[in-house]
Amino acid sequence: MVRNPERPQPPRDCPRCPRLVAFREEARRRHRDWWNAPVPSFGDPAARLLVVGLAPGFAGANRTGRPFTGDWAGELLYPTLQRHGFARGTYRARPDDGFELVDCRVTNAVRCVPPRNRPTTEEVANCRVFLEPELVVPPQPVVVLALGRVAWEAVLRVFGHSPTKNGFAHGAACPLDGRTVLVGSYHTSRYNLNTGRLTPEMFDAVVARCRALVDAHAPSPAGS
Repeated sequence: MVRNPERPQPPRDCPRCPRLVAFREEARRRHRDWWNAPVPSFGDPAARLLVVGLAPGFAGANRTGRPFTGDWAGELLYPTLQRHGFARGTYRARPDDGFELVDCRVTNAVRCVPPRNRPTTEEVANCRVFLEPELVVPPQPVVVLALGRVAWEAVLRVFGHSPTKNGFAHGAACPLDGRTVLVGSYHTSRYNLNTGRLTPEMFDAVVARCRALVDAHAPSPAGS
């Protein structure tokens, strides 16, 4: 088994999406001490659970440089992962807080912050070159937890599956190949929580299912 597989990360000045490049440059002028660059994945490359979000939040990961760190979405995501054994330490919404993922990795379908948190279809496709290695370079994850429809469909397309035939729903599951299962959840955004579309209990149940699926598979890479 490959213990430390390489997962290529986008360069700091990735030129693939002109609209996102322009937005990034404006953010750099306004907030010189922020990250303001494509946000790299967080966690063990050989983890059995991969969480895929939509894109960095403007004042969250785009500011801190770590996925789901510094915005509302991480306040639900990371404590829930920790409750189910996928993290350790204390999440303090800073990249230097010492918080660690355990047999878990977190990334986004789009690595640069998009205006109004809405990447275009073309931008999602442009960033697939960075999502695909997270999914298919051995050892592949056992479970992929997609937060929201965009992430769900981005993962399906990497494996050549039709989003039309495999529709997104909270709690839905779809086998991607002989090893990996895709599980869906509503995104842990402030909007979804405030409107009741997603509750902490709903999200906890989905992560508990991911835990069960991971545990039913082979031993963790750390124990191999």
